[in-house]
Amino acid sequence: MELLTIGAFAKASRLSPKALRLYDELGLLTPARVDPDTGYRRYAPGQLEQARLVAWLRRLGMPLARIRRVCALEAGEAAGEIRAYWARVEADTAARRDLAAFLVDHLTRKDPTMSRTTAPLALRHAALSDTGRVRASNQDTAYAGSRLLAVADGYGGGGAPAGAAAVDALRRLETETVPADDLLGALEDALVRAEQAVHGLASPGDDDADAGTTLTAMLWTGSQLALVHIGDSRVHLLRDGELFQITHDHTVVQSLIDEGRLTPEEAASHPQRSLLLRALGRGADSTPDLRLHDARTGDRYLLCSDGLSTVVPAGDIHRVLAEAPGPEAAVRELVGLANASGGPDNVSCVVADVVEQG
Repeated sequence: MELLTIGAFAKASRLSPKALRLYDELGLLTPARVDPDTGYRRYAPGQLEQARLVAWLRRLGMPLARIRRVCALEAGEAAGEIRAYWARVEADTAARRDLAAFLVDHLTRKDPTMSRTTAPLALRHAALSDTGRVRASNQDTAYAGSRLLAVADGYGGGGAPAGAAAVDALRRLETETVPADDLLGALEDALVRAEQAVHGLASPGDDDADAGTTLTAMLWTGSQLALVHIGDSRVHLLRDGELFQITHDHTVVQSLIDEGRLTPEEAASHPQRSLLLRALGRGADSTPDLRLHDARTGDRYLLCSDGLSTVVPAGDIHRVLAEAPGPEAAVRELVGLANASGGPDNVSCVVADVVEQG
């Protein structure tokens, strides 16, 4: 079998000699023979298929460590790994697209040639939290005020105080003066206070040291709602009769769905469906999702803990939000549906209607 020089192999595989040397050093594409005196590399023609696969995966932007794993798999498993990687890229791209849209909108609002005039708006709101039918105590916190809407779902031995402390840290925003162009910055600052409050509840070695909480909140400014979200509580928006989930769960099963490894139906019964990837607590990743939402008259927002979303079908949530005459009736009926379905967890709901200011 005649071996190819590194130059010929580079041309045939569409990889540069420099890349080939790097991949050799990384153990990703080892030459068939290396001259012991000159160090000159030669490759077998049979290595071209793997080299081309490496080149294609690099064009996808796949990291070298992941390419090494793909190349070690059989064809079917390798295809599944590539499919999972690309699903993750698409999810990340969607998140960056949302950020880009926010930045465009944010800068447009600062452009005096693009000023907008809208009628003053207000919120009508209600909050309700219930222990459910199974749990001995309620670790949820639900809050609705003139400017702040929030739901926290505590976990661990001190979950209830953790959730309450996180929401209390945000409640200062009700009375603080927040510049309209710094809503997200104000929320970030409040989140730091919330995290410090949760961490301050217990010392390492205490029974409650593993306590933490999710936190999902919206800050109202008269025409916009600024959202902060960590964990698996959710925000839904009912607009023009359609229901949209505007948060993304930070859970193990949601990451598996994003990567194409699980279907939503499979995730519903997955043994790790409640395992969080992000939360406020010791050792937890507390990176928040932050964004702005333009409000419209007639919008109805729902913030809820997973005690509702994992028990009550989306169609029933849609029906209640579409038909309930006001926020108070909506939260009562939603909590009632969760308990009628067995109430396996604490359940909390906040509903807010956007109305013209009277």
